[in-house]
Amino acid sequence: MTDYRRALDVLRDGRVRFVVIGGVAATAHGSSQLTNDLDVVYAREGQDIANLASALAPHHPYLRGVPPGLPFRFDERTIKRGLNFTLDTDFGPLDLLGEATGGGTYAALEPHTITLDLFGGPCLCVDLPTLIRLKRAAGRPKDILALAELEALFVASTKPHR
Repeated sequence: MTDYRRALDVLRDGRVRFVVIGGVAATAHGSSQLTNDLDVVYAREGQDIANLASALAPHHPYLRGVPPGLPFRFDERTIKRGLNFTLDTDFGPLDLLGEATGGGTYAALEPHTITLDLFGGPCLCVDLPTLIRLKRAAGRPKDILALAELEALFVASTKPHR
């Protein structure tokens, strides 16, 4: 399991610009679905890559699902040459996406976010219509299963309160 508070604190304290997507975003919008990792789309402009590398360095980021001992350094050079990273860290699984299927980059997603207090601090989180679009575009069985609940939450959020 991911220590979400610690993961988000590491990113916030490291001045990493990011948008929360995936299961944590779904939960923030009221979903009952559980998730084991944190999915974020991170910014790649200017100082962003250096901030990300520096923030994660003390937490031993390592590629998830690869054999132990494979030479891997999560540093600026690696981030610049890559885009999407599925990592294990000291605080648990972290999926870092330079681009999200169906949503694009941080800059493309930012206008479709809301600021929520997640695990003790403010975070940009995709809005519910965008989360639904991302889940549909991902098309994995677990995403398809989540769509009905997310769509019901969206309908409920747009009905006038009496």
